[in-house]
Amino acid sequence: MAKILIACETSGIVREAFLALGHDTWSCDLLPADTTTNRHIQGDVRGVMREDWDLMAVMHPPCTRLCNSGVRWLSSPPTNRTLDDMWRELDEGAALFSACWNANHIPSVAIENPVMHRHAKERIENYQAPTQTVQPWHFATDPGGPDNERKRTCFWLRGLPALSRTGTLDGSTARDSVHKASPGANRWKLRSKFFPGLAAAMADQWGSAAQRRYKTQAA
Repeated sequence: MAKILIACETSGIVREAFLALGHDTWSCDLLPADTTTNRHIQGDVRGVMREDWDLMAVMHPPCTRLCNSGVRWLSSPPTNRTLDDMWRELDEGAALFSACWNANHIPSVAIENPVMHRHAKERIENYQAPTQTVQPWHFATDPGGPDNERKRTCFWLRGLPALSRTGTLDGSTARDSVHKASPGANRWKLRSKFFPGLAAAMADQWGSAAQRRYKTQAA
């Protein structure tokens, strides 16, 4: 089966969705996995992605300084932080995004991030507009389920098709709990959480595309 890297993920939600369909799938992050697994590599993805992969999905690259919602901190930093801190973190986030986006030896790449501000776009090498924007509820079938949420999510895709919706809901009952996550040390983790219905659609649709390419190369 296709060899797939799920970068910048500790929850394993996306990794497990691809594994469930039989793909040789690994997650990677600077932090350890949230649950015990032998399918997680703890380290910088920029070293891991040098290996041969059929598909790399970068799910939660640090976006605090890249996203449009946080652009205000570049002119008025939060308490106990400096402007130099903010702009250095912006440069670091843009460098990671650039490295992943320009990993041209990997035939299929998907990067997930919120809407970006112009300073981030200017710093990303070969920046392009996102291929598509989705909401978790696009992939929800149960109003009370975990996917019935509002969280605008942008995908930058190379060598992959845009995702087709698999949900049956119209968004009218979608919750806003991710946006309203309470301040605190774990707020970043709550706001970067992923959704099982969206992960299943990725595994099905993108995994199939990667598998077709894998079979063609192996023939």
